[in-house]
Amino acid sequence: MTKNKYNQYCSLLRSTAIEAGEKILEVRGNKLGVCYKDDQSPVTIADQAAEEIILRDLKQIAPDIPVIAEESVSEGKIPKVTARFWLVDPLDGTKEFIAGGSDFTVNIALIEDGKPTFGIIYTPESRKLYTAKNPDEATIQNVDKDGNPGPEKIIHVRRANNDNLTALASKSHLDDETRSYLEKLNITDKTSAGSSLKFCVVAEGNADIYPRFGPTMEWDIAAGHAILSAAGGSVTNPDGTPFHYNKPDFRNGPFIAKGEL
Repeated sequence: MTKNKYNQYCSLLRSTAIEAGEKILEVRGNKLGVCYKDDQSPVTIADQAAEEIILRDLKQIAPDIPVIAEESVSEGKIPKVTARFWLVDPLDGTKEFIAGGSDFTVNIALIEDGKPTFGIIYTPESRKLYTAKNPDEATIQNVDKDGNPGPEKIIHVRRANNDNLTALASKSHLDDETRSYLEKLNITDKTSAGSSLKFCVVAEGNADIYPRFGPTMEWDIAAGHAILSAAGGSVTNPDGTPFHYNKPDFRNGPFIAKGEL
């Protein structure tokens, strides 16, 4: 895809992500309206309202590209996808959101030929906007109280000191397999973050590696993968082979996200 097309996506979808984030905060200020899906994972009216905003704008900007969106999938709305499709998680970190935490995000990603090539993550609480503008450039912007993004700052992973690595672990999913993996790498310095923010922390050069062995869905990680890759990092299967999208049921296996190791 051409850079002009990516730029077109940037110009509209950054505003889309911010609008979805503002809607989430608006809902948070009122009653959450929590209910549960068949798999017992929580969903709020904030998830649903944010997804409606994102789907509205994706239909406008790219009506020919199918969208796999978390809440739509849970309702059985699963379009057929081929080489190019959108992955949307309107509110990643719902449990954190319900618990009153701040690590929840809005996520939009474009998949092309099995790889995420464009992605946006917005953090409504901290008002930070991360963008993989194309496969080779990642940025961060602060968003003001009126919803306007500030100047872009290019982000890049740091070159790691293999004797002093910092690992990221999930706030709610630090399992025995992850602990064992970190022990094998001799990593004792760990920091925690919720939702897709873990990819952004590595992309900004504030940590080196994020291993995940527990279950995730493709929409949980695609935008973070795009941003980390554009910042010079990578996401692979644990054996180092490429991590691909459009898997059966859009369900992920284990993966390793890292900077320059």
